Amino acid sequence: MARHVQPAPPPADPYAGDRQLNSWLERHLGPAGHAAAKDRLAALAAEVDGPLRAAHHDAENHPPTLVRYDGWGARVDRIDTSAGWQAQRGAAARHAVVALPYQAEARATWGAAARVVQHALLHLYAPESATFSCPVAMADGAAALLSRPDVDPAVRDAWLPRLISTDPDTAITSGQWMTEAQGGSDLARSTTTARPAGDGSWRLTGEKWFCSAADSAMAIALARPEGAGRGSRVLAPYLVPRYAADSPLGAGAGPAMPAPGVTVHRLKDKLGTRALPTAEIGLHDAYALPVGDPGQPGLVRAMTLVVVTRVHNASAAASGMRRGLAYALAYAGARQIAGGRLADSPLHRATLGTLAVDTAGAFVLTGHTFALLGRVEIGADPDAAAELRLVAPLAKLATGRLAAAAASEYVEAFGGAGYVEDTGVPRLLRDAQVLPIWEGTTNVLALDVLRAVTREDAAPPLLRRLDAAADVARTRSPLVADLLAGATARLREALADVAADPTAAQVVAGARGLALRMAYALTTALLVEQADWGDEQAEVAARLWARRWLRGDDIAIDAHHHLELLA
Repeated sequence: MARHVQPAPPPADPYAGDRQLNSWLERHLGPAGHAAAKDRLAALAAEVDGPLRAAHHDAENHPPTLVRYDGWGARVDRIDTSAGWQAQRGAAARHAVVALPYQAEARATWGAAARVVQHALLHLYAPESATFSCPVAMADGAAALLSRPDVDPAVRDAWLPRLISTDPDTAITSGQWMTEAQGGSDLARSTTTARPAGDGSWRLTGEKWFCSAADSAMAIALARPEGAGRGSRVLAPYLVPRYAADSPLGAGAGPAMPAPGVTVHRLKDKLGTRALPTAEIGLHDAYALPVGDPGQPGLVRAMTLVVVTRVHNASAAASGMRRGLAYALAYAGARQIAGGRLADSPLHRATLGTLAVDTAGAFVLTGHTFALLGRVEIGADPDAAAELRLVAPLAKLATGRLAAAAASEYVEAFGGAGYVEDTGVPRLLRDAQVLPIWEGTTNVLALDVLRAVTREDAAPPLLRRLDAAADVARTRSPLVADLLAGATARLREALADVAADPTAAQVVAGARGLALRMAYALTTALLVEQADWGDEQAEVAARLWARRWLRGDDIAIDAHHHLELLA
């Protein structure tokens, strides 16, 4: 008896088949700017559809391993990774996924919108990169940190060109060694110390508990300079070479050997991101270079890196949602059920349509954050800087939660096949769960939002954007205008309570809810702005998003009717 084999059709081309991405680029780059980016984006999409998808599966099926000793008993702490992981590394460099916003040619072509083009590259690359998007994020954050004017030019010139190289044989990535077992996100409890060595370099000693991309050539580590006081503000960022080849202390050691004083204790056995080598690393008088003046409080400098990685985290969430939707749509088109195709079931269409609304919202929220980042970096725009201070944590926390919820729905959309590891579908859920955690949990980020509001007066730019969008929506969709205006009024009341007593129990207890409401209102405004440009898809998404997230409506029936437009 012949066995039935359910086909697993590939999704649509991730660039040509993504209407929202193309519309967004057309608006933010202009026709000429979008045309200048098309060949680059099409080339990456073609590689994602072919060799990178295969590399992704290879890396997932062959996770990294730690080799502590060589055959003669020498400690080597070598992390072996798969050919697929190395292919992802090469593609990230060749397609300038990190490098693009730092390239003079890209800045001349797109100006501040070079970050918009980078966002598009990440949107295509990240979902099937076997989470190589993580070292990409940290390399970008390290590059932004090294680009600061207060960084020693000698340190910048030695390392920045390697981080932004497009030659796979030259390009490196960076790790991020921040957290310690006793503190986690409570950086004030960090015990890693730094002492000057007398030649401009420093020596770091301590234990770092969660070190992602542990195979990278360098890492940015936080440490407490010798003689500094207590608390987190005095912590300073240091650049730590991972391998002997880059450490002056490693003379005579093989280039692939760990830098003296750097010990890889073990690789983490994680729920997801299994292709990504994450380690516990010990430092004992490890060679390090200060990134900025370690005599000045350094946590504010380190936030340059953190803002970039939070923005990347939002991109990973939004792009993963989009690719998961694309796979679910392709499967529904092929899957036969009682009465015809799964794609023709009004109930399943409603489910996918609702997911498409959430995906559209996550995309515009992430895209706006990249656009703000570009305006800060290229134009030193103070208004963009003020808005970014609040929007970066809002985008990260909101998209992380949306992505985890969406991934659960995508697994369910495949039925039993979604629960079987060798289909690759369960990875969507396992990998999505890191997104609300890395770079700050939802609660940690909600408290950061409170700090931005109270200490830096970061709310006014956001409120002005909400007011303006409500006015714009008045003629196109009075319902959206009313919902947005009402949400904005309630946010003003809540923010007044925050300003009156930011430490009050009710304010702190309500921080998560406040942050999410701010993110949902902002997303409504961004969809309204895109719709006002002439985007019919955004107009429908704005109406359904506002009903779903500002009023709590069940939008299933309308999501069913509008699935083709939304997805």
